[in-house]
Amino acid sequence: MPPIVVRPFRPEDAPDLGETYYQLYDERDAGELVGITLFTQRPSAEDEKSWYDKQFERAQSGEVIFLVAEVDGRVVGNCVIGRHGPSDLSEEAHVGELGILVGKDMRGQGVGTALLERALEAARRRFDVVYLSVFAFNTRAQRLYERFGFVECGRLPRMLKRGGRYFDQVRMVLVFDHDPSGQGPTVKHP
Repeated sequence: MPPIVVRPFRPEDAPDLGETYYQLYDERDAGELVGITLFTQRPSAEDEKSWYDKQFERAQSGEVIFLVAEVDGRVVGNCVIGRHGPSDLSEEAHVGELGILVGKDMRGQGVGTALLERALEAARRRFDVVYLSVFAFNTRAQRLYERFGFVECGRLPRMLKRGGRYFDQVRMVLVFDHDPSGQGPTVKHP
């Protein structure tokens, strides 16, 4: 496989990412288990462009970490870690929330690993704790997150309802072993 290049998101990446995102709707409509929460209806291209424009602004301001994975000049996935709290003044500003997307044809080929390595490297300098949500059926993703030190910290029963079926969501957390006050190690992984 050609090398995976992980880099910051640029506005011109939006069409590739949008296509990857829209493919999830095709997977879902074909009855496949899709490990990401989707809208009941596919968003419009204008809505998607607006979302990516907003994410670019947030990344430029340092509010989120937004990285993409590129293979052979095509963006095939992304990882976003955004601040959980409403602002840097919030008592939750030290908490990040991670989301990741990898195109179907690139899953299992190291793209998610490459994205997580770089995103978590950046998150260590920005957050003390990173949470994520993953569906209970997505054990492959859970194993990947565990390799990076995430541990399960809870379950939300029936969090997703898709096609009349319910799915549980697993919450996972990674607590970085540092104390921003400089007083030494803090809480270890739960």
